[in-house]
Amino acid sequence: MKSIWKSFRYGARFRFMMTGSRMSEQSRPSAHVCGNYYSMKAEESRVPLPHGSVAPIAQPLPAASQIVPQSDPRHACTFHRRRYGSAPGHSRVVKDGRFAALKDVDIAHFRQILGDRGVVVDSDELKVANTDWMNKYEGHSQLLLRPQTTQQVSEILQYCHAGRLAVVPQGGNTGLVGGSVPVFDEVILNLGAMNKILSFDEASGILVCEAGCILESLDNYVGSRGHTMPLDLGAKGSCQIGGNVSTNAGGLRLLRYGSLHGNVLGLEVVLADGTVLDLLGTLRKDNTGYDLKQLFIGGEGTLGVVTKVSIITPPKLASTNVAFLACEDYVSCQKTFAEAKQQLGEILSAFEFLDRYALEMVLKHLDGTRDPLPDSKQKFYLVVETTGSNQIHDKEKLDAFLESAIEKGLITDGAVAQDISQAASFWKVREGIAEAAGKSGAVYKYDLSIPLKDLYTLVEDMRSRLKDFAAVVGYGHMGDGNLHLNILAPKYDNELLAQIEPYVYEWTAAVKGSISAEHGLGFMKAKAIHYSKSTAAVQVMAGFKNLLDPRGILNPYKVLPIPSESPVISEAS
Repeated sequence: MKSIWKSFRYGARFRFMMTGSRMSEQSRPSAHVCGNYYSMKAEESRVPLPHGSVAPIAQPLPAASQIVPQSDPRHACTFHRRRYGSAPGHSRVVKDGRFAALKDVDIAHFRQILGDRGVVVDSDELKVANTDWMNKYEGHSQLLLRPQTTQQVSEILQYCHAGRLAVVPQGGNTGLVGGSVPVFDEVILNLGAMNKILSFDEASGILVCEAGCILESLDNYVGSRGHTMPLDLGAKGSCQIGGNVSTNAGGLRLLRYGSLHGNVLGLEVVLADGTVLDLLGTLRKDNTGYDLKQLFIGGEGTLGVVTKVSIITPPKLASTNVAFLACEDYVSCQKTFAEAKQQLGEILSAFEFLDRYALEMVLKHLDGTRDPLPDSKQKFYLVVETTGSNQIHDKEKLDAFLESAIEKGLITDGAVAQDISQAASFWKVREGIAEAAGKSGAVYKYDLSIPLKDLYTLVEDMRSRLKDFAAVVGYGHMGDGNLHLNILAPKYDNELLAQIEPYVYEWTAAVKGSISAEHGLGFMKAKAIHYSKSTAAVQVMAGFKNLLDPRGILNPYKVLPIPSESPVISEAS
C-alpha cells in the first residue's frame, strides 16, 4: 500500500495526507445553509420533461389565479425584491377576511398574561422580527409576544382563538421559505424565552428541553457530557430546537443519524384553542395508538405550537476525518458514494458534492477561502467525513476506501485534512456556497429531493435551457439525494423566471422527486405542494388542519394552498 500511495503522491498529483486527525464535530465552522426561494410567476407554461421520464399520475394543475392587488399594506402582502430572494419585483396575496385586527384591548390583555417585558411593540424590534433572516420577506405585525411558560402560551392561544387573531410561531427566524415571519399583521409568538434544559439522562442520551433552546447551546451541553445532537446546521448558532422540529430540519448529519422523525421521542404542543397536548415521552418504544407527535414534526407551526422536546442524542465520537476529493464526472461521484458506503460503513457521517462552478464562486466571493486542490480543475468535488471511536481503525478504513477509489479510477485528486484547521477550511468551501451565491447577484434557489441517478441531470438541463442568460450551480447532500440548485443572473427578470418555472417543478415531479427536501414549504411553496403530493393527500392534510385549527389562526397562508386559490402562486403587477 505504501508503494501505491507513493506513486500517486508524486506521479499523479495526489496529495492524500494519511496522518488522520482527531477533531470534534463542533470544530466545523458555522455558516449559512443554502437558501431556497421558489419565485412567483405570471403564467404557466408546459415544458418538455427529462428524457425517458414518466409523468406522475396526478390531477393537472389549473392556470394561475389572479390575485387582486391592494394598496393598503395592512390588507395586502408585499414581498420586495431583496438580494437573497428570487422574486422579481413584488407579489401580493389577499388577507383572509376571517381574522380580526389587533386592538389596544388585546395588547392590554396580553400584558396581563406576560407583563410588560413579554409584550413588544417597539418598531425597531418589530422590524427585525417581521423580516426573515435572508431579507426575502417582510410582514407588518404590530405585536411580538415572548412567553416564558407553556401555560402562558396556552392562555395566549386561547385568547387568539376566541378573538380570531392570527398568530405566527417564531423560533430563531432562520427559515428559508418564509414560514417564520408574518404575511400580514399576524401576532408574532416568539419562543426564545423558553430556553430551559429540563433533564438529560447520560446513560440513554435522552434530552428534554424547552422549544426556545439554541441548537448550538444544546450541542455544547450534551457534548460536555459525551453526546452530540443528531442534527447539524449552518444556522446552529441562532436556530432553536422547536423551530428545527417544526420544520423537520435536515442538515449535514442526516446521513449518519437520520431525520428528526426518528430522533424526536416526544413533544409538548399547544393547540390553536389553547389545549396543551402532552406527548412528551422519553421511551424508545411506545406502540400505544397513533403516533401523534409526527404530525407536528415538519408541521411548520400550522397545527400546533411546539413548547417542549424530548430527543435522543447519540454518543460523541472521538475520531473525525475529512477528505476533499475530485471527480471527472457525476457518474464517478455516484460510484464513489457507493464505494464509500461499502468501504466506510458505519463511520461514514457526511458525503457532500459540489460542481466546479460552485467552487469557483466561493473562491471569488468569500474572503479567507482557498482551493483545497489548486492543481486540479475537475468538474466535481466531494467532501467526505467519517466519525468513529477509534482513530487507528478509522484511518485504516479511510485508507482502504481511498486506495480502492483511486484504483478504480473514480477519483483523480484529493486531500485528507491533517488537522482541525484544514478540516474547517474544507467545510468552509462547502458551507459557504449559499453566502457566495448571494454575493453574485440575483439568485433563484431550489431545494429538491431527486433520485441519485437523476440528481445532476437537472443542473445540466437547466444550463442547456438557459444558455448564456444565467449561470447554473449545483451542489448538495449527495448522501440523501438532496440537490441545491442555484441559478444566478445579473438581475431578477420575469422572462428568465418563466424559463425556470414551472420547468423545475415539473422536472422534479416527473422523476418522482420532492420540491422541498429539507427547507419546508412555508409561504413560498405552499401552492406548489401538488407537484409532490396528490390531491387526495393534500385533502387529508387539510382535514388535519381543520380538525386541529378550525379557525385557521396558526401560521396562515403557509404549507397548504389557500382553498380559494390555485395551487400555483401567481404574480400581480
